[in-house]
Amino acid sequence: MTDLRRVTDLWRRCDVVIRDLPFGLLLAVASLLPALHGKGTQVGDLPARPFDAVALVVIALECLPLAVRRRWPAVCVALVSLGFVLDEFRAYHVFASNAMPIALISAGAHLERHRRVTVVLLSMAYVPLALALGRLGATEKVEGYVVFYLALALAWGIGAWLRSTRAAEAERRRHVAEATRAAERTRIARELHDVVTHHVTAMVVQAEAARYLTATPDRLEAALSAVTDTGRRAIADLRYMLDLLNPGHDTDGRTPSAGDLHALVERTRRAGQPVEFAEEGSPAESVGSAEFVTYRVVQETLTNALKHAHGSRTVVHVRYGRKEISVEVSTDGSGSGAASPGGSGRGLAGLRERVGALGGEFSADRQAGGGFLVRARIPAGSPS
Repeated sequence: MTDLRRVTDLWRRCDVVIRDLPFGLLLAVASLLPALHGKGTQVGDLPARPFDAVALVVIALECLPLAVRRRWPAVCVALVSLGFVLDEFRAYHVFASNAMPIALISAGAHLERHRRVTVVLLSMAYVPLALALGRLGATEKVEGYVVFYLALALAWGIGAWLRSTRAAEAERRRHVAEATRAAERTRIARELHDVVTHHVTAMVVQAEAARYLTATPDRLEAALSAVTDTGRRAIADLRYMLDLLNPGHDTDGRTPSAGDLHALVERTRRAGQPVEFAEEGSPAESVGSAEFVTYRVVQETLTNALKHAHGSRTVVHVRYGRKEISVEVSTDGSGSGAASPGGSGRGLAGLRERVGALGGEFSADRQAGGGFLVRARIPAGSPS
């Protein structure tokens, strides 16, 4: 089985001319068999004549050019047409004359330039062929010539249909590839936003707070230690992301999940944000899409709380159900976001896309008292 696969792979790597040559050779050998004499494609109904040296030339002209029917389709159809004309004039009616419709199909499928000119020239050449056959004593009626021409036109049309089908498939694959690349870029941008924004926002807030703690060395050291820890966490997360983007790297890192919410809340508290955290039920032991999205929802909303409502009371409530995970994060709006960097709204849009991709619901609204309220309903299986 392995040897057969190796031979197949080797054959596919061969040049297209080498791969097309055996068919032409097989057709030539078949044309020499006595049982197939007179079994070729013919027009005019001239009486058949026995083979001679010229018949061998005719067979070569009709069969050997099939080796280049995909590489040089114009050369192929020209040489096969010449051999076909000689065959009809000499009335050999060799089996190799069946190469004519094959050459037309190949030309219709693979000819890139001067397609209309080729069709016109072949059509114009058919008229003198029919007249010459008539002078040689052919008994074919006009209707027969018309039907034969339509058959040749059908062969070209089949090739043209194959060409259009192949082009449509290539265009479809191109669109799929572009859509895949765009989705991947969006996913990467979303992950970078979630990771970088959360950690950098926490570092900015912590560094800004440390500016006012110079008179209390103990608190200043704790604040700077929190900045250092956050920076290290950001570097670790970025390395993990880069490892995921590298297909040749095996990473032992773990995707964030709902089970990591306690550590996330604790880091946010160390950044100076008073967070009340409550859970109902328990997350699944295995990390799934719902748990990952739950983590990102809480992470992004806490980042926004640090940026836009720093110091305000923030409540995080997560409930794990049999079929869904409910997340609710709110602030009372009593804090200040003056010391934090501004936002672009990309984070909430990303969350809406994440939740929507799983068939859930997401909302983010301002409250009457000046705070904000984020709700997410994320479909999930039963916790294990």
